[in-house]
Amino acid sequence: MRSFNLILSVALSFGVAAAVAQTGDMPPNSQPGKCYAKCMIPDQYETTTDQVETKGASTKFETTPAQYTTQSEQVLAKAASKRIITVPATYETATDQVMVKPESRRVITVPGAYETATEQVMVKPESKRLIAVPATYETATEKVMVKPESRRVITVPATYETATEKVMTKAESKRLIAVPASYETATEKVMTKTEGKRLIEVPATYTTVTEQYEMEPAGEKVETMQPRMETVTDRVLVTPASTKWVKKRADQNCLSANPDDCLVWCLVEVPAEYKTVTKQVNKGCDATGVANSGCVKRIPTPAKTGTRTVQKIATPATTREEVIPAEYTTVTKQVLKTPASTREEVIPAEYTTVTKQVLKTPASTREEVIPAEYTTVTKQVLKTPATTREEVIPAEYKTVTVQKVKTPATSREEVIPAEYRTVTVQKVKTPASYREEDVPAVYSTQTKRVASAAAAVREINVPAEYATITKRRLVKAGGFSEWREVVCSDKLTVEKVIAIQRALKARGYDPGPEDNILGKLTKAALTKFQQDKGLPVGQLNVETMKALGVSYN
Repeated sequence: MRSFNLILSVALSFGVAAAVAQTGDMPPNSQPGKCYAKCMIPDQYETTTDQVETKGASTKFETTPAQYTTQSEQVLAKAASKRIITVPATYETATDQVMVKPESRRVITVPGAYETATEQVMVKPESKRLIAVPATYETATEKVMVKPESRRVITVPATYETATEKVMTKAESKRLIAVPASYETATEKVMTKTEGKRLIEVPATYTTVTEQYEMEPAGEKVETMQPRMETVTDRVLVTPASTKWVKKRADQNCLSANPDDCLVWCLVEVPAEYKTVTKQVNKGCDATGVANSGCVKRIPTPAKTGTRTVQKIATPATTREEVIPAEYTTVTKQVLKTPASTREEVIPAEYTTVTKQVLKTPASTREEVIPAEYTTVTKQVLKTPATTREEVIPAEYKTVTVQKVKTPATSREEVIPAEYRTVTVQKVKTPASYREEDVPAVYSTQTKRVASAAAAVREINVPAEYATITKRRLVKAGGFSEWREVVCSDKLTVEKVIAIQRALKARGYDPGPEDNILGKLTKAALTKFQQDKGLPVGQLNVETMKALGVSYN
């Protein structure tokens, strides 16, 4: 099971390494054998100490108190005065009438008297409407307009007569008539092939001669001997030494609760790979040991000559230009005598006789008192134009029974008498009075301090007061992640974990018990320490180890 986990972690490391290699996000200036991880970089501050003046220099006045002696004297405690003494009034019992409710007035409405009468009332007025005003009514009959007088316009239709006229059914227009071209037969000579030129080859002339020639040139003969072969064994480099990034889970030193933040990159050295091969080495044919040296022997060979009969050019071949005359043929074709054209032809307008109703007299309106009567007339000719007349439509009335005011409503003032009831009260028999009485002054004996020496004031210079304050100034803004060297998991020993826990405890942080484990309390203390000191947060980086004073190698 352990070997399976190891194989799985190696496969994941190679996969992640390949992914990082593709993205190009690798730790800069990395060194083999060291591990790197991304840490959150906090804001970086610098602490400065300044002296601030809290109170400016000033002067103060110091009073030298006066010197006193004690002596007794009689002082006025309360001055003589007068006081008013009230003499109470005397009362006797008597019976009196008391007003319970004062006299008041109220308005009493006297209702109107009504009588029933029949009259004609207007149901619908011409331009007014009846608004009911509360009052007294009597019944009367009156004539009421149901429908107001109005006017209407009566249209007198136009009269028509039948007439015959000539109507244009199609307007006069023009059209273009194509006049075809006329042709005649003519004979002419037409070139069927243009004049050209061609090159005629004039062959060369030869003469026969006898000459001596070299059958085989002088040269050399090469004899190759078999070299001496020697068997040797050699070590060949298959893969050169290199480094590779390996992603490991640093469960023991990761400070983040997120497992994705606990992945650490380590730059591991990969040694070179060699293999042993056996091969045959060419040592040559002489004693030098160089491959194929002395194995080739060159022997010179003389040239061979012979006699032959050959034809030599007496006159070289040439070309001459020959003119090829043009060819003609006689053809008969139609030649244009008169070109085609167009002429304008007037197309006369077409007419037809139709029977229609023609307006003789336009329609008009006339004003008539009585509504016109209409009859349907076929093909009537207008004799009198239509007019309008104003017709008075009388108002309509109907008889209704209404209440009319006989006596209008009025109001009268009625006096409501006051109400009284009998009560027993105390009446003043002798009114209260006042008398003046002398009050004597009151004295007391007291002891007081009498100044024997007057107080004095002197001026004292008060120096300015200063306070020392410590300020933090933002040097570099953080809030981003950056590669940092971290402690590799194989270097995080038990002694080193205990040293980290002791260093945290010595600096006031609670890492929990010294249990050799980077547990929740230790990680929380480390994170708090990193945040307080402005160190990279999230991993057990080299800066944190230096700040704790713990060796990280």
